[in-house]
Amino acid sequence: MLSLAYPWVLVLVLIPVLLQWKKPVAQTVDAPVFPVGHWLSDLPGVTRQGNGVPRWQTMVLFLAWALLVLAMARPQHVGEQVQMPVSGRDLMLVVDISPSMEEQDMVLQGRSINRLQAVKKVLNEFIARRKGDRLGLILFGTEPYVQAPLTFDLATLETLLQESGIGMAGRATAIGDAVGLATKRLRDRPQQQRVAVLLTDGANTAGEISPDKATEIAAAAGIRLYTIGIGAESMIQRGLLGSRRINPSRDLDEGLLTRMAQQTGGEYFRARSLRELETIYDTINQLEPIELDGKFYRPVTDLFFWPAGIAAALWLSLFLFRRSEGKLPRPRKHTDQKTAGSINHG
Repeated sequence: MLSLAYPWVLVLVLIPVLLQWKKPVAQTVDAPVFPVGHWLSDLPGVTRQGNGVPRWQTMVLFLAWALLVLAMARPQHVGEQVQMPVSGRDLMLVVDISPSMEEQDMVLQGRSINRLQAVKKVLNEFIARRKGDRLGLILFGTEPYVQAPLTFDLATLETLLQESGIGMAGRATAIGDAVGLATKRLRDRPQQQRVAVLLTDGANTAGEISPDKATEIAAAAGIRLYTIGIGAESMIQRGLLGSRRINPSRDLDEGLLTRMAQQTGGEYFRARSLRELETIYDTINQLEPIELDGKFYRPVTDLFFWPAGIAAALWLSLFLFRRSEGKLPRPRKHTDQKTAGSINHG
């Protein structure tokens, strides 16, 4: 839909008409008429034929002025209603990228993949379903860091998740520091619902703050913490002396993760396979539903530069045309003198 931001400005289009109407009317005097360039055309009382502004040039000037007035009225294109991406959720994803996440105990379509690859696949689907929520991403190993701040731009968040790699944050696991950083990023947000989802496959082995202390601070800030322990409980390991069955999740501290979730009003989940991990994030989607507040807005696109540009082009074209006309050669003086002499002899 097209509209004008300042429609009252259109009255300015009448200014040239009013100026022409107020212009005093010259008295009519009978005088000889000669074409421009004639040797008699410069004498007093002689009317020079073709000295006025052609009507088409006047119309071009008026059209340019009308377009300029239209540009000042600020034409706009108003789009269809779009629901604003506002929600009651600030959700921080906290993902372990320590070297243990390289364990290939997850299966996708019959082939083995490592834990981080499984997390990326499931999180991509989870992120895509959180439209309207503000999501962020914290990666941690020996130290945590913010890979993506809280944002509505979920496409960029997915890209930054895919760019994460195992070992980028060090070789240890600082669960307490990661939760502390998530709390720092969430506690100052204006929304009432603040959620963090922590995923790890091990125990706390580094950091300046203990997981229990970080959990206490998170609970005081009103942050609900969901914890996920990832890793299979049994897998076949092949070696030079044959195969043996091992538990690749022997270092996972389930007691700690359960305690952290309970103290903040969240839940602890165990993901032994890719399918279980998908189910866990589906459950979190149901526990933390998206809550849109129903506000709408109409996107507005300014179009004033089109009439303004056309007006400038018309004025420039007319200026160049008049300038080129003014450079036409005038008749030489000696020719005029010869003509005058012929008239005198006659």
